Amino acid sequence: MASDSAAAPLGSIDNPVKFQNQDFDALLQECLKDDKLFEDPSFPAEQKSIGMPKDPNPAKEIKWKRPKEISADALFVEDTIGTTDICQGQLGNCWLLAALSALTVHPQLFAKVVPSNQSLTDPYAGIFHFRFWQYGEWVEVVVDDRLPVREGRLLFSYSRTRNEFWSALVEKAYAKLVGSYGSLKGGNISEGMEDFTGGIAYSLPVTSRTPPVLWRILTAALSRGSLLSCFIQASSYSEVGKVTADGLVKGHAYAITDTDKVARGSEEVLLLKLRNPWGFVEFCGSWSDKCKEWEDTEQSEKQRIQLKLEEDGEFWIGAGDFCTMFNVVELCSLSPDSLEDGDTSTGPSTWTISEHKGSWVAGSSAGGSRRYNKSFWKNPQFELTLREQDQEDEDEEEEEDDNDGDEDEVDKGEEVLKEKNEAKTQKKKHCTVLVELLQKNRRQNDKINFLYIAFHVYKLQGACLDRSFFMKTRPVGRSGKYKAQRGVWRKLRLDPGHYVIVGSTYRPNQPGDFFVRIFSKTRNTLGVQDFTCSSDYLPVMAAPLPPEDQTKVGKTFDEKAGPDDRLNAQEIMKLINSVFDKSCHLPLETCRQIIFGEDTEGRSTLSREQAETVLADLRTLQSVFVQFDEDSSGSISPFELSLALEAVGMTCDSKVVQLLSERFVGGEPHLSFRGFVSCVSRLRKLFALFEFETSPEVKDRGINSWLLQFLAL
Repeated sequence: MASDSAAAPLGSIDNPVKFQNQDFDALLQECLKDDKLFEDPSFPAEQKSIGMPKDPNPAKEIKWKRPKEISADALFVEDTIGTTDICQGQLGNCWLLAALSALTVHPQLFAKVVPSNQSLTDPYAGIFHFRFWQYGEWVEVVVDDRLPVREGRLLFSYSRTRNEFWSALVEKAYAKLVGSYGSLKGGNISEGMEDFTGGIAYSLPVTSRTPPVLWRILTAALSRGSLLSCFIQASSYSEVGKVTADGLVKGHAYAITDTDKVARGSEEVLLLKLRNPWGFVEFCGSWSDKCKEWEDTEQSEKQRIQLKLEEDGEFWIGAGDFCTMFNVVELCSLSPDSLEDGDTSTGPSTWTISEHKGSWVAGSSAGGSRRYNKSFWKNPQFELTLREQDQEDEDEEEEEDDNDGDEDEVDKGEEVLKEKNEAKTQKKKHCTVLVELLQKNRRQNDKINFLYIAFHVYKLQGACLDRSFFMKTRPVGRSGKYKAQRGVWRKLRLDPGHYVIVGSTYRPNQPGDFFVRIFSKTRNTLGVQDFTCSSDYLPVMAAPLPPEDQTKVGKTFDEKAGPDDRLNAQEIMKLINSVFDKSCHLPLETCRQIIFGEDTEGRSTLSREQAETVLADLRTLQSVFVQFDEDSSGSISPFELSLALEAVGMTCDSKVVQLLSERFVGGEPHLSFRGFVSCVSRLRKLFALFEFETSPEVKDRGINSWLLQFLAL
């Protein structure tokens, strides 16, 4: 009988993708059979895995040790999982550890990331595995248990008891996933929360709600399994890490692990429990560990909330003080249902998900924001079809859209606070969707390289999505200002119909990979906005050769052609370059491609008639090229390639144009005339070969597949 994991789809929590093709079970059995401890070759115990410059002080040399070499009574987990198992070491990754602290509050979610039945006792082979969500799929990461140590102590995350090692190993696995420990420095808590759950992370400005309302929202969110954290915004970089008079750290991520009500006489006090990932430095105001309020509280109340008055980084704070001192709450919900303030449902989600991966390629599909109207339309486009209205009327207001004049500005971190309008709109039926755009793999080499990103949603009006469509049509939905963070999302209510989602970076030509996911209450489909490639090249190119060119061809053949009255590539190059201006001169390799494009019956030469045809074609290409060379620089923007191809009768979809751009532009900021000629010659030959193809299988796959196959060669 097949196992459950074998039957589960690849990328699911029960059958995760094996990171770097490392199979935990196979590696474990191999180590046990050979009686050896696992040493991970893909994340070695070396400085490159640390990902930061080596300290020149010999006394601070990093050594790699296994848990039992660090502590004689080392354990993977001691008794139960708790928030105090996680203390931040000498690495600025409070964002990750705060998310991990929040995860420990939910045992079922924790078990997804940290599989059970792992220990430092038999069967022990120095190998562990963990699972993280990565852009639509769960990934299993295998690590050995050699941990970086300095002066006898763990360099990075550690447990408060010093003999528990699960958190240090989770941190190591995540560091391996993103490249190194150094790649964990700095970040937004939402990243960690999403990667631990696969949920949707979002920010809630604290001052947008009254303390009682905020407390109720957070209490409901915790009951639904949401991960919560918070921070105090620093007004400048120099303020980050500063401790306030109340014992709170600015620019620092705290986990929110619980909420409760405490009776104090006739008064009922709303409290929140927070955790500082440092494992020390606590709030010292009302209801903190050192306050007098607890002295006047019944012992039964203190026992009920399991009050611990210890310096462990965990403390209680009143809802009023919380709203005064903190600026932003970060929440990560497993379902879009949890994004509603008033929603307290705990039933299963009825949402469906559509997903797609893509990339921005410089000169091809990285078109920038709507400010760049000549290239915005080249950004990746995804067609969304909404078929059915929600089952029930939405008695909710439409989200207020951003001001049209500001939508293409960047958000540099300022929180825009918008109070909800109390007036309710008339009940209408819509298709409720949540669109999220995530940029991928931006943690590299001890740096965060997040691009400013956003998305726009347009209602389709016919099938032609050319430049003029986006210049004349307003979006019906958008994510808001461009933000330099991993993900942006927006919940929208749209009429049934066909839409196109355009994801973009703020500036053109910024390369990167991304992931789009759509949550919908009704059936929807998400696909790439593409079409079948076509060519009417020959009729368009049938233009007579000017008399002066005919004279030049005749003279050249009379002087240079051999007995067969043909010219080779070198002679054709000299002929072409004698006819055209210097800006349109072609190199020998391009001339060879031109000859290859003609029907030469296998010969590498051209006849007199073929030479005239080639010159006529080049004259037409030159006239088209000049149309798009607006500054007379002798080059055109790569974003104009598809339009220039259409002008000569070739219509190509975005994947084909992207491959053409990669091949004939090669990342350069401009496309030269010779590159354009090579591109057209190559396409012309491939279209012709497809027409003569007789294989039913090839014909069934279609021209798009044919072009992609041979353009890559």
